[in-house]
Amino acid sequence: MPRRYDPERRQRIIDAAIRVVGAKGIAGLSHRSVAAEADVPLGSTTYHFRTLDELLVAALRQSNEGFAKVMAAGGAFEDPDADIAAELARLLGEWFAGERAGLELEYELYLAALRRPALRPVAAEWCQGLTEVLTPRTDPVTARALVALMDGISLEVLLTGGEYDEAYARDVLSRLLAYGGDRGA
Repeated sequence: MPRRYDPERRQRIIDAAIRVVGAKGIAGLSHRSVAAEADVPLGSTTYHFRTLDELLVAALRQSNEGFAKVMAAGGAFEDPDADIAAELARLLGEWFAGERAGLELEYELYLAALRRPALRPVAAEWCQGLTEVLTPRTDPVTARALVALMDGISLEVLLTGGEYDEAYARDVLSRLLAYGGDRGA
């Protein structure tokens, strides 16, 4: 039987891995569970991703892209008159306005780096990417602190099951910027 050309198969496998982790957690991820979810032969998952860590790296990278793209696309971080704290609080609000399961999945993949060293560079890329977007408006140390504060706010909301409070986020982000120095506001 001739091999079927399927250029989208790798992407379908990544999407399936994200769905599996979303439904069953990382503990439920296996080549077999992903193959079943993607409706591909088991050998396809191991052909494209030799290990589960390779598959998790691809899934984490794809999950990370959303928020970073939103931040970069808005243009507010290039506008010297923009209120950075308000913009960051608004962006977090938009992120929380989406599907909560998606946020939980992103953080589950992100925090998996604690136990899976292969994921650490991808988690670091996400932090570094956001820091780079913010650095032109402040200094590198304050930009890193802003990213850490946004992570902390997000984790607190996710772990407590609470609601995101945009006014609170704007206030604490403003305080950090006032201390560290917002270059444009």
